[in-house]
Amino acid sequence: MSTASGTQQHPISLYLKIWALLFVLSAMSYMVDYLHFQGLLRWSLILVFMMLKAGLIVAVFMHMAWERMALVYAILVPPLALLVLVGLMASEAGHTFLTRLLYFR
Repeated sequence: MSTASGTQQHPISLYLKIWALLFVLSAMSYMVDYLHFQGLLRWSLILVFMMLKAGLIVAVFMHMAWERMALVYAILVPPLALLVLVGLMASEAGHTFLTRLLYFR
């Protein structure tokens, strides 16, 4: 649907559906703690629900789903590159720590 100024408006039902989905994902995230999941399963589920909620918020409420791909890449690629670099540094830190434990007793 278009207005006189040429901008596109999205139906309110889209936002209500996303709010409902965010509510369900939040409830599932709370259920992880309520059901006393432990270890890797707990943290994996928490991270998955967190990323799903963040993705929905960025896509719909920040209107990224309707932007040009160049703008989406300009906004999303730098944080993703930082996450990859942090993961590489964490891996290297673990290797360095284990090497020091092995050789510097």
